[in-house]
Amino acid sequence: MRLAVGATALLAAAVVRADEDASSSGAESSTSSSISKPTFTPTTLKAPFLEQFTDDWESRWKPSHAKKDDKSTEEEWAYVGNWAVEEPTVLKGMEGDKGLVIKDKAAHHAISAKFPKAINNKGKTLVVQYEVKLQNGLECGGAYMKLLQDNKALHAEEFSNASPYIIMFGPDKCGATNKVHFIFRHKNPKTGEYEEKHLKNPPMARIVKTSTLYTLIVKPDNSFEIKIDGESTRNGTLLEDFSPSVNPDKEIDDPNDKKPEDWVDEARIPDPEAKKPDDWDEDAPFEIVDEEAKKPEDWLDDEPTTIPDPEAEKPEDWDDEEDGDWIPPTVPNPKCDEASGCGKWEPPMKKNPDYKGKWTAPYIDNPAYKGVWAPKKIKNPNYFEDKTPAKFEPMGAIGFEIWTMQNDILFDNIYIGHSVEDAEKLKAETFDLKIAAEKAEEEANAPKPPETPKSPSDLVFKDDPVLYVKEKVNLFIEIAKRDPVEAIKFVPEVAGGIGVLAVTVIAILVSTLLGSGATPSKEQVKATAQKAKDATADAKDKAAEAVSTGAEKAQAEVNKRTTRSSAS
Repeated sequence: MRLAVGATALLAAAVVRADEDASSSGAESSTSSSISKPTFTPTTLKAPFLEQFTDDWESRWKPSHAKKDDKSTEEEWAYVGNWAVEEPTVLKGMEGDKGLVIKDKAAHHAISAKFPKAINNKGKTLVVQYEVKLQNGLECGGAYMKLLQDNKALHAEEFSNASPYIIMFGPDKCGATNKVHFIFRHKNPKTGEYEEKHLKNPPMARIVKTSTLYTLIVKPDNSFEIKIDGESTRNGTLLEDFSPSVNPDKEIDDPNDKKPEDWVDEARIPDPEAKKPDDWDEDAPFEIVDEEAKKPEDWLDDEPTTIPDPEAEKPEDWDDEEDGDWIPPTVPNPKCDEASGCGKWEPPMKKNPDYKGKWTAPYIDNPAYKGVWAPKKIKNPNYFEDKTPAKFEPMGAIGFEIWTMQNDILFDNIYIGHSVEDAEKLKAETFDLKIAAEKAEEEANAPKPPETPKSPSDLVFKDDPVLYVKEKVNLFIEIAKRDPVEAIKFVPEVAGGIGVLAVTVIAILVSTLLGSGATPSKEQVKATAQKAKDATADAKDKAAEAVSTGAEKAQAEVNKRTTRSSAS
């Protein structure tokens, strides 16, 4: 009775524990959803352009449905992607904070907003800062902005990839490409043509679902700095860190100068007067037999290097007619380890002192060598020097012209102006507050690393009684479905427990029938307990015997397979 009650209690405890785990999981979910979040308050800061996508955003931003000018293909692309202004749906860090969101996957999107007044940074620092939130990650697509050239033809409904821009800045990722673009268009003062200048070593974009803050600072002295989340990631100058360079070389190679036909480029040549010596044998082998070597005195000529395994035994179930003659596996001859060697002795090889290999003439300095030829230099007719490329042309609008495979990319808190301090203040009011809440929620919702489950055979009862009983019973049931005998072999403790439970149930039934509900006598209790004890011991003995027999059979099968492998 005690054993039955104990087993029942353990199973009940397992159910209770599972309920507690579920309750604990629910508590964690509740905790993650109750993280304190700040509430959005529009900033009082002023700037040439500052956008937080408040309710009047549509008065400033206009989507474009122009055709995309793609010279690489004859196909026409239309900007059919939709835009919306809404709060983030993934890791929202601030209540009531809305941003501009790309709504469609694998679509071309274009939207722009004119500045109240053209932004001219001549003699001023230019600061460009905005937030990007990749709610669905970013596998292939851009999240960069363009500051468009100020001109009369700047119509929002016609904004496209062909619209002239002054600066392109922001993250871009597709395949192996992962970088933060910083490109500026520079006007050649001689030809009037524009050329894109690309940052040579751009930083990597941060592909995360929390908000990322990108900041570009260009100073009047031509120096620049790129920050990500307020941390400086790249700095340099517009004159030295861009390709192609802003200013061309003063001198260039003369395109009309050609290398003379008799120009000698070879600095060294084989000695034309050298001859192969008469005694040079190109056919001499690299190694020859060491004729001076002598066989060691303890060499065992008559001993084989391997012998049949003296401990190997022919398996009992080996059938000579079916399996062929049994041949024991071989092992290294232990006598060879005690001597210099066994078997037939042969002298070793040694390096041939007469070996010289293929003869080649030695090299000498070429008396006709004239050096490395290079065309002569001439003055670059297209040379100019722009000492202040940071004086960008006036910018009249901001635009997002993007193709991406992921939707729900969100842009927020755009600052374009001349004050590094104000950009920092905006960061403190917005990004710093929301990123703390976003990361707290991300951490709270992160799945707990699963504990490596133990094999049922590795479990110890005293470590976790409930898990021990649960895993053993489950293992017994799974094996019993296929082979009850195997279940008894591999999980004898469960088989024994079932035997005890069966005897206990019989005892209860007998007690009920004989006593008509009366309490059983001490003699009956003792007799029942003894039967249960005997049944348990018998079940364990049979299980142990079954396991032992199974192990012996398994070992015999291994021996049999090993021998067959050796014989073949």
